[in-house]
Amino acid sequence: MSKVIEPSAELLADFAVSDPQPLAQTAIANLWTVTRSDGTRAVLKDYGPKGMGSEAQGFRFLARASPDFAAQVYATRPDAALIEWLEGPSLGDRARSGHDLEAARELLKVAAGLHQGTAQPSEGYPLLVERFAALFDAVPADDCTPELHAAMAKAQTLADALLSHQVDLRPLHGDLHHENVRKTARGYCAFDAKGLVGERAYELANAFRHPKGCEDQIRDPRRVLALADLWSAGFGVDRSCLLQWAAVKCALSIAWRNRGRISKDPEADLLALLLSCAE
Repeated sequence: MSKVIEPSAELLADFAVSDPQPLAQTAIANLWTVTRSDGTRAVLKDYGPKGMGSEAQGFRFLARASPDFAAQVYATRPDAALIEWLEGPSLGDRARSGHDLEAARELLKVAAGLHQGTAQPSEGYPLLVERFAALFDAVPADDCTPELHAAMAKAQTLADALLSHQVDLRPLHGDLHHENVRKTARGYCAFDAKGLVGERAYELANAFRHPKGCEDQIRDPRRVLALADLWSAGFGVDRSCLLQWAAVKCALSIAWRNRGRISKDPEADLLALLLSCAE
């Protein structure tokens, strides 16, 4: 049985919260739901001595986005953050319950809401191109199939072209998909932002791979093309470009998962589909 980790008394006092209840443990942080001084619940995220790393800019993005579409960031320090507790359900839950198209429309609404009005200042955010280093450095392992090898090579070429000719650069959520959007009393709101600067069309690229538990739907070319139609028109981005970003984001995830040496991968077929749709 794993030991239950408790937040330090100093951390609770610093954020003026109490009654911590374990929520999750990730590779980089421990999370609890806590009670604020006004009685409302919040999420306390403790990164430990290594600090937030790349996630620090995600809190900056959420704090500057419209509160109608983003989780509120109550307070931060270099190694921890206190953010709004979103009751849910998530858009992933909505899609898994048989309402995939409705979830896709709500996700579009959130994406548009995060980008409405005056664009955020871009200074200080990491660049999208930096996230793709793992894809460009990836090489095939000895057991990599010829099909996956060819698909990854095609994705590398496509990613290089996209990143070299970006348009409408702006701060992005950076990881916007069904599981990172949950329902609140004021509507659906995004959380778990990464915070980076890149082409607007990238914002919904990762959502083609979601939600979890809907693998057959995700691999249906009719769904891929329908989402491209819906999101490109509603978000004001080029349809072909959106599909291309979806394909290279899938390849990037494969590179991350394989730690740069590409072998077999559960999304090899999805990459092939997205590349085909992008063509």
